[in-house]
Amino acid sequence: MKPLDDLDPPSFQFGRGRRDKRPEEPLEEPLEEQMDPDEEPRRQETPEPVVIQVEEGAIPEEPKRRFKLPFELSETSSRVLVAIPWIVFAIAIIAVGDLAFALAMIGLAVLGLREFFRMSAATRPLMLPAYLTVAAMILAAHYGSAFQILLFLAAGFALMFGFAAARESHQGITVSIAVTLLGIAWLGIGFSHAVLLRDLPEHGGALLIDVLVATFIGDTAAYGAGRLFGQRKITPRISPNKTLEGAIGGFLGATMGFWFAGLYQDWLPGIDALLMGMCIGLVAPMGDLFASLIKRDLGVKDTGSLFGPHGGLIDRLDAVIFTVVAGYYLSVAFVY
Repeated sequence: MKPLDDLDPPSFQFGRGRRDKRPEEPLEEPLEEQMDPDEEPRRQETPEPVVIQVEEGAIPEEPKRRFKLPFELSETSSRVLVAIPWIVFAIAIIAVGDLAFALAMIGLAVLGLREFFRMSAATRPLMLPAYLTVAAMILAAHYGSAFQILLFLAAGFALMFGFAAARESHQGITVSIAVTLLGIAWLGIGFSHAVLLRDLPEHGGALLIDVLVATFIGDTAAYGAGRLFGQRKITPRISPNKTLEGAIGGFLGATMGFWFAGLYQDWLPGIDALLMGMCIGLVAPMGDLFASLIKRDLGVKDTGSLFGPHGGLIDRLDAVIFTVVAGYYLSVAFVY
């Protein structure tokens, strides 16, 4: 009989046999260790690629993908797509003419003034007097003459004074009036003379189209010549990309554009069309440089985003605002 010291104390765990005296092991081993010792460990195999056999002549089904344009638009293509509806709009309003054309010019002038006043917002321009004055100048061009345009421009001073005097603070009011007057003169004179040119009897619409064609061809020719041959900078402080070669290309393009347009108009002699085209070729870059000077001073790249990649309205019509004024007086001198 064993001594009492050698007896194991009761465990009160029924159904389990007695163990050797060693540290108690966990009842269950981790899952990854529960395997037959004679069994080799399983290896994680990479699934073999599934090969889909397609019968001869059958078209395999393409996986679904997000909708994507069949082509990507280049910058030039996007510019053309944006310009097309505006070209159609210009042709339509020129063809209709009369009051509809004048109202369209009021709308464009207001959009242009809005762009200009956004750029110069720090000067607190007098916007409502400018809108009213420019609208009155354009209507005066349709129902009156250049003299009535001047009368409404002068009346704009009284209107600006009334709005300026009604402001609570008069600090910087001189600059506010000056910027407002610049917008009125810049856009009001340009768009009102577009109406004067369109309203010329018999050939007004054709002459306006000639001016627009010469302006845009000259601008395109200047861009192309500058990209291909441009080396000599002519206005680095105003527009660093302007070159002498580009200016020459633009001048020749505008001259030839007006001359070619005149070939289909028997009432416009070739020499007159050539001289008018030369004048348009000289005036167009002035309008472009004038807008560039204003934008550089105000610290903006584009005047707006109305024309998408083309920029704002003033960006596209800066040269036209000058050439329609010259085109009207040239038409009066050469044709009428």
